[in-house]
Amino acid sequence: MTPKYLDPLYYGEYPKAMRERLGDQLPKFSEEDKKLLLNSMDFIGLNHYTTRFITYATDSNEESRYYGAQEMERIGMEWEGGKVIGEKAASEWLYVVPWGLRKVLNYVSQKYATPIYITENGMDDEDDDKLPLHEMLDDKLRVRYFKEYIAAVAAAIKDGVDVRGYFAWSLLDNFEWAQGYTKRFGLVYVDYKNGLTRHPKSSAYWFSRFLKADNDKKGKEE
Repeated sequence: MTPKYLDPLYYGEYPKAMRERLGDQLPKFSEEDKKLLLNSMDFIGLNHYTTRFITYATDSNEESRYYGAQEMERIGMEWEGGKVIGEKAASEWLYVVPWGLRKVLNYVSQKYATPIYITENGMDDEDDDKLPLHEMLDDKLRVRYFKEYIAAVAAAIKDGVDVRGYFAWSLLDNFEWAQGYTKRFGLVYVDYKNGLTRHPKSSAYWFSRFLKADNDKKGKEE
């Protein structure tokens, strides 16, 4: 569920629940401010990687209460009965759940009625220098990830969502925040031990064919 931080920019006011919770800690908008804020964004940039289950949090501390986080608690990646929500990538938090992207696109579109760019979407492999290079390059799960997530975007567009662009994360393996070089999100393999040489993975070849086929189709339509 997308937080309502965008409400002031689209509606010119904070959500009622935030006003009730934070009171005078929130700034107050003049009528002129509200007019300037109202629908002041041209599009929403959405970073999306995975989906998980949440529930109402019964226990929270003062810090989480300040940020409003006490209402939500992550409860895992399994349906009732124990079935996992999707196939797991390298990071412990990242599972392949394409329908989650379709749902969030519909939610954002219905709430804010604005063009959307998917600014990040992808999954990671575990770095393993014991594997031969050809095995590291054959990233079958990533190929499936992009196939299914792009299909979910196409389904959302058919639902009526105004999606203007899609950006895969990422072109190259890189330094991943707290995970350093141990997680590889790239379509292109970077050999950190041999002069940073680059090797396209199976997903890079798939993406290239996908984009070429799409361009060829557009060319025929024109």
